[in-house]
Amino acid sequence: MARQKECQIIEGHLLPDHVHMCIAIPPKYPVAFVIGFLKGKSAIAMARLCGKERNFTGEHFWARGYAVSTVGFELEQVRKYIREQEAADGNSGSF
Repeated sequence: MARQKECQIIEGHLLPDHVHMCIAIPPKYPVAFVIGFLKGKSAIAMARLCGKERNFTGEHFWARGYAVSTVGFELEQVRKYIREQEAADGNSGSF
């Protein structure tokens, strides 16, 4: 899904109640657009994996919001932070 918007997932860790990802997004795409696309399409994919034919009112896979920060020369610091969140939580997976 990220490649469809010319994005690259640089680092990511899945935690029990949230996801940390470092994504390279081309300047031609607004961050909110890319995040909305990724959250929307992945929610549909997960619903299909769980056997739902369509979405039902009142059910949500993702929370409404998200946190975002830009990365300049601190890319390695951000990647380290993401990896440390995995250790801090104690149970997660990497991708």
